[in-house]
Amino acid sequence: METRAGDPGAFADFDLSRVDSPAFVVDAAKLRANCRVLADIRDAAEIKMLSALKAFSMWSAAPILGEYLDGVCTSGLWEARLASEFYDGEISTYCAAYKPEDLEEVCRLSDHVIFNSPQQIVRASAILEQARLTGGDFDVGLRINPQVPTGEVPRYDPSSPGSRLGFPIDQLEPEMMEGIDGIHFHNLCEQDFEPLARTWDKVFDAIEPWFGQLKWINMGGGHHITRADYQRDELIAFLRDAKDDTEAEIYLEPGEAVALDAGILVGTILDTGVNEVPFAITDISATCHMPDVIEAPYRPAMLGEVAGGESPVRLGGPSCLAGDVIGDYSLPLPSEAGQRIAFLDQAHYSMVKTNTFNGVPLPGIWLWDSETDVLDQVKSFGYEDFRNRLS
Repeated sequence: METRAGDPGAFADFDLSRVDSPAFVVDAAKLRANCRVLADIRDAAEIKMLSALKAFSMWSAAPILGEYLDGVCTSGLWEARLASEFYDGEISTYCAAYKPEDLEEVCRLSDHVIFNSPQQIVRASAILEQARLTGGDFDVGLRINPQVPTGEVPRYDPSSPGSRLGFPIDQLEPEMMEGIDGIHFHNLCEQDFEPLARTWDKVFDAIEPWFGQLKWINMGGGHHITRADYQRDELIAFLRDAKDDTEAEIYLEPGEAVALDAGILVGTILDTGVNEVPFAITDISATCHMPDVIEAPYRPAMLGEVAGGESPVRLGGPSCLAGDVIGDYSLPLPSEAGQRIAFLDQAHYSMVKTNTFNGVPLPGIWLWDSETDVLDQVKSFGYEDFRNRLS
């Protein structure tokens, strides 16, 4: 998988020695810039724009998002709790399957409660009724599966054959839409406008009979709107037409686009060697700190990498997993112990997916404002964080 991000921006001039290692550093100024782009799209198209916490849930930055966006979307009870505690605006919650014991609180916290199938809604009917009797004010939504594969990597494509995400659109029956306030579909991953338009062509025909009934249509995330070459004018025209055609409020819920190119992961080379190829061991672990490097897989961009450089060095983490390899890089500085390095575009997904396999320490979290140069450590992790999640 090829990443289409990796613009160093203000990080090109950031002194990596200012933070501990390993550490995520997020640029508040870049977050504001991304959110302004999203807000401009929202205003021009007259829609609502949410931020997906599954991609970026650094709640110390919540005031920045709240200044520009309409709220957040969450993926279950714990994210809904986080949203209610720190974030402004609406809360839209979707989960592939809710536990009955969680659902009452999800209904209390959320403005939209979105289900993965009609049968889940039927089973939850008593809980939903009780939640409304006790003051819950929420809409019920259904996630559909457009069955339009668009992704480069099947495991990241909700429409891949056999997907469990969303109710297959070719199985939708009229009786299933009774009591449904909104439709949700999420079909993209780091993509441009064309896959959205292609998906909508299929969805439009399937849900057209309920135009006028539906209060809202949520077109999910995966839209790379804040990337410089995204087709924003086409998106605005499309969204305005969709709103007119459906008579429904239109929602987008980007995640990656909120934090695109807004963060780096700083690390240190710990040791070097040669085994057929030069290698270096770093305190950044692909397995523990950037799992998508292995899951996708993809090669993250490096700050200052020498384009077309000779003698690339294979960088890997300190864990015992043989496959804990980040990639081969032409380093901007000599490959030697103590040298600082950084990987670009790591604010989204990497931060939320970190783990402590093998006792590898978690990176600290820093918030930097490239406009004022104010730098604050907002979170550090120690042995107790590793110990306390075990038994």
